[in-house]
Amino acid sequence: MNLFDVYPINNIAVTKGEGSYVWDDKGQRYLDFYGGHAVISIGHSHPHYVTKITGQLNQIGFYSNSIVIPQQKELASKLGQISGKEDYQLFLCNSGAEANENAMKLASFHTGRKKVIAFEKAFHGRTSLAVSATDNPKIIAPVNETNNIVFLPFNDVLQLEQYFSEYGNEVAAVIVEGIQGVGGIHLASIAFLKSIRALCTQYNAVYIADSIQCGYGRSGKFFSHDYAGVAADIYSMAKGMGNGFPIGGIIIAPHIKPWHGMLGTTFGGNHLACAAAIAVLEVFEDERLLSNASIVGAYLKSELLKINELKNVRGEGLMLGFDVPEEYEQLRKNLLEQHFIFTGEAKPNTIRLLPALNINTTHVDELINAIRKEISLK
Repeated sequence: MNLFDVYPINNIAVTKGEGSYVWDDKGQRYLDFYGGHAVISIGHSHPHYVTKITGQLNQIGFYSNSIVIPQQKELASKLGQISGKEDYQLFLCNSGAEANENAMKLASFHTGRKKVIAFEKAFHGRTSLAVSATDNPKIIAPVNETNNIVFLPFNDVLQLEQYFSEYGNEVAAVIVEGIQGVGGIHLASIAFLKSIRALCTQYNAVYIADSIQCGYGRSGKFFSHDYAGVAADIYSMAKGMGNGFPIGGIIIAPHIKPWHGMLGTTFGGNHLACAAAIAVLEVFEDERLLSNASIVGAYLKSELLKINELKNVRGEGLMLGFDVPEEYEQLRKNLLEQHFIFTGEAKPNTIRLLPALNINTTHVDELINAIRKEISLK
């Protein structure tokens, strides 16, 4: 049997990880500024994380949500404390797509409405409703097509207001990334997020803050939407939540009420997943990773801005991107193959930087020196 060939793959077999580095099967070390697509939040194979998961696995790894799972309540309490959303409610699932799927479904249940506003260049996942709210027709199968999603221009307050004035009573939710990831590291403006909050309140719609990639401390605040000083009704989470262990979730404002059977999952919130997520939050506290993401992210951004050949350096914290002019189109490839540094991309010409949140300035200097060397070769 062959693998279903849907991924463009670098011919590298990673066999070991520690902190901000990984090693391949030939013993070559790589600096990881990609984090497995923003997933590695506390570094590879963090000792506390490994101990926590191993200890849980030695007790019990899984049972269903038909019984009490104390780890879920522990996770909810710690997440509420660190995020500042202690009065919210937590529903656990397994991935970012599931989180957004459940967020939009919950908004529809709550409002009794069908319309969801999403934005140009949005990426919300690949499940049925999540992919329909993703601005990429290539990955929307015919069965996923729906008239219930409307795409509006990102950061355009006027068009958002105009749509609400005409169709506001049909809108179940607005879903928005605080920083668009796959779309190319585009920040939602404070005015835009404040407008979303005000319009959702006025028309009794649900504000969904997609925090899959831009949340969990990556921006320097727990949720990147926090920069606007607004509170969403639902926040979706995954990626950095489990540092590589599959877990996702939504936190839900107290005015949205549950009923038995409303949402459900087989694997979501299992013992092992909760152990992983609790370990991540404990490391967040012990190592002050929100502060580190802000400080080291600012240093990284300032160093990138000094390289005049890089265009439109942007982002917050440790979610940064820049555009690569045509004459340096091989930069990302050369960083990997010549300097052994993983980075991310966004089409057509953006390099994305999504390292672990406990990265330090020495790692930043290693990346910056490699970029400067590649540019000097031109």
